[in-house]
Amino acid sequence: MDKGKLYIVATPIGNLKDITFRAIDTLKDVIFILAEDTRETRKLLNEYGIDTQLISYRDQNHERMIGKVIEKLDMGLDLALVSDCGTPLISDPGYKLVRDLREKGYEVLSIPGPSAVTSAVSVSGLPTDIFTFLGFLPKSDSKREKLLTKYMNLGGTLVIYESPNRLFKLLRLIHKLNSESLVTAIRDISKKREKTYFGKVMDVISFLNKDGLERSPHGEWVVMISKKS
Repeated sequence: MDKGKLYIVATPIGNLKDITFRAIDTLKDVIFILAEDTRETRKLLNEYGIDTQLISYRDQNHERMIGKVIEKLDMGLDLALVSDCGTPLISDPGYKLVRDLREKGYEVLSIPGPSAVTSAVSVSGLPTDIFTFLGFLPKSDSKREKLLTKYMNLGGTLVIYESPNRLFKLLRLIHKLNSESLVTAIRDISKKREKTYFGKVMDVISFLNKDGLERSPHGEWVVMISKKS
């Protein structure tokens, strides 16, 4: 009997129409969908009339779930992995699962689609020939500064995911390290409140303050930095 496959399926990062036909077909065809948050994924499935059974999968329950996943694959059943939004594993759960299945010789296939990283870089106005994705920075001030210093000195564009509550702290740290840095900060890509702020780092801080975002931070942010030498 042929073993089943695990499909890594990208889902919308905001607008539910941002999904491929192949992703919809895959989610319909697999026997189970492993989801970071079944409640969030159910909204997407309901939108497209998909009734595939959902199973909760997170890094925290990986050790408990890996045996069950392998059991299903050994039965020849195909599975899909999704995160709450975007491409799984990109600052989301799934690495341990893919690693373990690769090590055991199972087939893992990508169903490409939305990713906040590439979406943001493509409209940033910053260099795209070389960019480095850092994901979410450490919470420690010293570790954040050390990491940014290291990568800003390498050149290219840095791409960071940031929470609204730490957005201004990040921007002021960027200014401290290089006040001439160009920054693009994008809020809520592909959602109704999507907005892009672009310019030197202090200009971006000023634009954000005009919109009252330091007093009332909200949204999901991608911050990109291009160091000026």
